[in-house]
Formats: sequence, structure tokens, C-alpha cells
Amino acid sequence: MARTFFSALSLVLLISSASAYKSSSGSGSWQKGECDITRINAQEPSFRVESEGGVSEFWDHNSEDFQCAGVSFHRHIIRTRGLMLPAYHNAPVLAYVLQGRGIFGVVISGCPETFESPQQQPEKEVRGGKFTDRHQQIEYLKQGDVIAIRAGDAHWTYNNGDEELIIVVVQDNSNNANQLDQNPRSFMLAGNPEIAQQQEQMKRFRGSRGQQEKQHEMGNIFRGLSTEILAEAFDVDEETARKLKSENDERGPIVIVEKELQVIKPPFRHNGLEETVCSAKIRENINNPSRADIYNPQAGRLSTVNSFTFPLLNYLRLSFAKAVLYRNAIMAPHWLTNAHSIVYITRGENRIQVVNQKGQAVFDGQVKEGQVLVVPQNFAVVKQANEEGCEWVEFQTNANAMINTLSGRTSAIRGLPLDVVANAYQVSREEAERIKYSRQETLFFSGSKSSHATQ
Repeated sequence: MARTFFSALSLVLLISSASAYKSSSGSGSWQKGECDITRINAQEPSFRVESEGGVSEFWDHNSEDFQCAGVSFHRHIIRTRGLMLPAYHNAPVLAYVLQGRGIFGVVISGCPETFESPQQQPEKEVRGGKFTDRHQQIEYLKQGDVIAIRAGDAHWTYNNGDEELIIVVVQDNSNNANQLDQNPRSFMLAGNPEIAQQQEQMKRFRGSRGQQEKQHEMGNIFRGLSTEILAEAFDVDEETARKLKSENDERGPIVIVEKELQVIKPPFRHNGLEETVCSAKIRENINNPSRADIYNPQAGRLSTVNSFTFPLLNYLRLSFAKAVLYRNAIMAPHWLTNAHSIVYITRGENRIQVVNQKGQAVFDGQVKEGQVLVVPQNFAVVKQANEEGCEWVEFQTNANAMINTLSGRTSAIRGLPLDVVANAYQVSREEAERIKYSRQETLFFSGSKSSHATQ
């Protein structure tokens, strides 16, 4: 059953004071002055890394927009039977599955190996001449899934479907879990991504743009360790230890598994009570229209994921939203009170206007499918779909991102006394009344040419 806007708003107001400390110490770098922005751009990837099993695309995290939000953005396209090699990051990661299905695992140090091969005996690693296995939890992936990964937790992904698995990712580099600088870093447990990066150095999407920019840094951590130490640490011979370094591996960060990946797959089940980090839910699906927080049959819907519905986001201090806007419909002018927003268009085009504290339009244009727009905290923004409608997702840099609107039934203008509106805008009381009460919707408004949609 869909939750109403009012119940969600009331819940936010009740806990806002209790979570204020999180907002004040959350993500973003506005304290350092990077958000004195006079121009925002709709951005596309600035470079890509080709692998045997897919492509990784990276947006320019050095741009003023991303520096303001303190995040980096990338997209992975994993081919069928493609395995994204295990890695961990210097900052929390929030990912969204745009297309396809697969399996993934997150390895948390100290947690038990909850999956094991049938009939395995702990004292015997080989049974009946065949190797057995134990490993940590594995999850299924499908379109619409939101995945939360803490800083430093190793993870991997495998495409066991029959189409490309496409995942977009925000890495929150200014999160206080990251004690390094704001450069995104991926610590690979396998592979040799340096070779793939070198091969792609001259294949940037925008010609010579960004040739001197500092890229997303990644490398195999075993390469820096001596072969002798590795052999002793793993109790293997030096030839095997040398393979851990993957020095001659040219497959890239995503490799092809020759046969179906042999792992102990989980049953389809719903997670139960979450009591520890080891059992915490790391995935939440947002695709079902029936779970929408706000729904207007003439205009569209909004679904959100925050720390109330996805408790792990309390640790990441991030939240997520998915919006569907029907043709010509408008999302009310609004601002996020406590978070930056990283908007990724997943279908269609959206006309977006963004205004800063000086009353300057820092962006006014069409944002197309596959483009990213960063909207800083408190900047006013309005969105309108074209004739085909539009869908997008938003990564928000607070565990409980809160929204205020400028028009509509629950807006700031609606909450002002009539005479305040009349005197503020030098209008008659009748005009002030129309300004306050003409829109009865809350967040999504039907456009002049809108019609009912069944999306």
C-alpha cells in the first residue's frame, strides 16, 4: 500500500531534530566553498575503461559540480557471464540496477561464512575427490534494486542473465567514513586495471578534454607485496602467489567466466530481523509502483529509500529516489533542505531549471537519458517532462533527505498568511489567493497537455 505524502512528511518532522547531527556532519563540501556555483552542466562520462567482460564509464569527479557534492559517479555495463572482480572503496557506495539481473556478494570482515557446499565437513576441505566451499552471503540482483555498500567492504558482481547488466554508482568521497582526500579510489583484490586504463587513455568521450585530469584510481593491492610474503601469507608456492598479482592479466576489471559461475546460490527469500552488520539488508527494490510515496494519476509518482526503509543507509548517510513524470507534467519547484542531489536520467528527456541563492539560473536546459545533473543543497529546482514523459533516479547525500516545495498544497507559499503573500509580491488579495490555492496537488502537477498514464 502506497504511503501518503503527509504521513511521510510527519515522520520526517518528528525525527528531524534527533537526526540533525547527521545532517550537519554529512556529505558534501559546501563548508570549503566549492559550491559557489554560477553554472551547472548536464554531464556525460569523461572516460571509460574497456574490459573483456564489459565497460566501466566514469564522470569527471574533478568538475566543480561533483566537487561541490563531494561525490563521484560511474556506470558499469557487464556482459553476460561477466564477472566484476572483487574490490573495495575508500568511501561508501550506493548503486542502482538500471537493467538486467545477476548475483553479487559483499564480504564483511569477521562475519561468518553463511553459505557452504552440501554435506561439507569443516575438518575436510576435499570430499569424494571434489573441492567444497564456504563463503559469505550472496544476493540476487534485478532491475530496480538499490544496493548499499559500506566503505572498505569488498564486493563483486556477476551477470548470470541473458542481457547486459547495467549499474550506476555514486561514491560518497566526502563522507566521514573516508579519511583520505576526495579522490575516488578502488582497491582491487584481483586483475590488472592499470593496463586497461592505459589502453583507454586515448579513447576519451570528449576528445582531448580531461587528458591531464586525475582519473578514478584503481589497482591490484597484491602487486605491491613481495611474492615471498604472499606465498607465506597464503601458504602456497611462489608460482601461485605470483598469480595473485595478475601482472600479465589484460582482461580488465570485468572478466568473462568461461562456464557458468559455480557458487552456492541463495534461495529467494525476504530478509528477516536485522540485528547485526552481518545480517543487515544490503539491497532494496524500488521498482514496484505500488510502493510509491507520492502518486498523482495525472502527473507521475515518486518512490524513496531512506534510513527508515533501508537502515544500512544510516551508516552510509545517503538516500535514494526514483521518479516517473508523465508527458508535459511538472515536478513542483522545490529544494532539498539537507542534501545535494545527483540526478541521472533513465528514460526520456527532462527540462530542468536550477536557481542559486543569488537568484541566478545556474542551469536551464534539457537533460537527456544517460546524463547526470548535480543539484546543490538548497538550490531551487523545477522539472518538466516532454511529450514522451521522463524517468530519473536521484542519489541524495543525507540518510533522510528532506524536501520543501514552493507551490502546491504543502508548499512554503501555501503556509504563508494571505496578506504576507499580497504584500510580498505587490498583488491584490484575490491574486494572492490564486497564488496560494490554485494548485491542489502536492508534488507532481499535471501539465496543460497531460493525460492519464499507466506507466
